[in-house]
Amino acid sequence: QVQLVESGGGLVQAGGSLRLSCAASGRTFSSAAMGWFRQAPGKERAFVASISSGGVITYADSMKGRFTISRANAKNTVYLQMNSLKPEDTAVYYCAAAHISQWVYWGQGTQVTVSS
Repeated sequence: QVQLVESGGGLVQAGGSLRLSCAASGRTFSSAAMGWFRQAPGKERAFVASISSGGVITYADSMKGRFTISRANAKNTVYLQMNSLKPEDTAVYYCAAAHISQWVYWGQGTQVTVSS
């Protein structure tokens, strides 16, 4: 079992930055792929970025160049640095951990609101 707790969300003006954190506890963190997803009002949850246990990173196309995912295995934490934020980035952001190639474990989410 893995427990995930996100933090770092908030209200920011367009063009600003936020760094989200996801603290993990439970089974071995360093061996799990970790990801960030987001869900905007009235929309389905969408993939943002992921990082494998070996450090392979994937981004959704719209986030490339603006968002950076990283992990600190010693701290059991994964981060999402978000720069040049836009109003359309407003969403609840969720951290996820994979098990056998499936996103199985989810955090409770953290709200990010970008004002224009």
